[in-house]
Amino acid sequence: MKMRCIPLFLSCCISLAASAQQKISGLRFLSEYSLPRAWKFEGTPVGGLSGIDYDSARQQYYLISDDRSARSAARFYTANILLSAKGIDTVIFTRVTTLKQAGGSTYPSFAKDASKTPDPEAIRYNPLQQQLVWTSEGERIVGGAYAVLTNPGIFIMDSTGRLQDTFALPHNLYMQSIEKGPRQNAVLEGLSFTPGYKLLFTNVEEPLYEDGPRAGLTDNKAFIRLYKFDAVTHAHTGEYAYKLQPVARPAKDPNGIQMNGVSDILAIDSNHLLVLERSFSEGRLAFTVRIFLADISKAENIIDNPSLKDKPTAHPAAKRLLLDMDKLPVYIDNIEGMTFGPKLRNGHTTLICVADNNFNFLEKPQLLLFEVLP
Repeated sequence: MKMRCIPLFLSCCISLAASAQQKISGLRFLSEYSLPRAWKFEGTPVGGLSGIDYDSARQQYYLISDDRSARSAARFYTANILLSAKGIDTVIFTRVTTLKQAGGSTYPSFAKDASKTPDPEAIRYNPLQQQLVWTSEGERIVGGAYAVLTNPGIFIMDSTGRLQDTFALPHNLYMQSIEKGPRQNAVLEGLSFTPGYKLLFTNVEEPLYEDGPRAGLTDNKAFIRLYKFDAVTHAHTGEYAYKLQPVARPAKDPNGIQMNGVSDILAIDSNHLLVLERSFSEGRLAFTVRIFLADISKAENIIDNPSLKDKPTAHPAAKRLLLDMDKLPVYIDNIEGMTFGPKLRNGHTTLICVADNNFNFLEKPQLLLFEVLP
């Protein structure tokens, strides 16, 4: 088995037991780590890392690539991320595993079969079931001669990538040719089990069409939905409105792309989640990334509300800013995933974020390490 090691030569003083903390007052930046641009592991280009999760029993990480079988078959990586007193010391990729369809074959590329091509975004490990769960955004291409409507999905697989089961999704997550349901490339970005693995949360990155407009440059009415499932029965039990921040900066071109959405979530308990908001504006390289603490304990369950645009909720999730990455002393790229990691010697949990470089040489494949402050 081939391994790639990128050392920083720092001494180690980390305790390797990991668990989420019930109270979080803030996040303290510890270090940044950059993976090489345009490098390969076992014949596959390493990039598009859009989700990450930590397996504390094996002291290893799972990172999913959002390569839609274009450069290599859709896949996830297993890696060791070694920490030291000064931060991330070494990253060692140890395995690449292809994602499998129901029949056991790998997923086709968009060019071969657009209707079956996944768009992997998030990955989580369930140690109780020895299973991995991952999301796909699906696809929505309408208005032209070539139309594609592929629903998003939540998939359960074993460690070999073999598909074992799926979650049945509510109808408001089905792709439609009219402006109803999810927007293209703005669907199931985040995924998280609660401690104890009884509940599973996911989210749409941007508002459903029927819930209102996308985030704008000023205070807006852009609400996404947080979805709650029973992790054991797979029953869909809740939906909660979460208000997005405005887009951080205008695009250089007035007609250019500018957006803000939720690229990952991380459950602390059944009512509190870390929410990673990421803002991008065309013509600007750096991203504005913020992590909020969301509280749904007093939020209305909008599972039976078909349209927040027609029937706004008076009780969305409460939120509090924990971290604005614009204030960090490092360049911030396209941060897409986050996971709790091992504990530090002081007993505080770590948080690790990963950036998706979109297989673009101008974008930085980076890892960020934080201390979770109780």
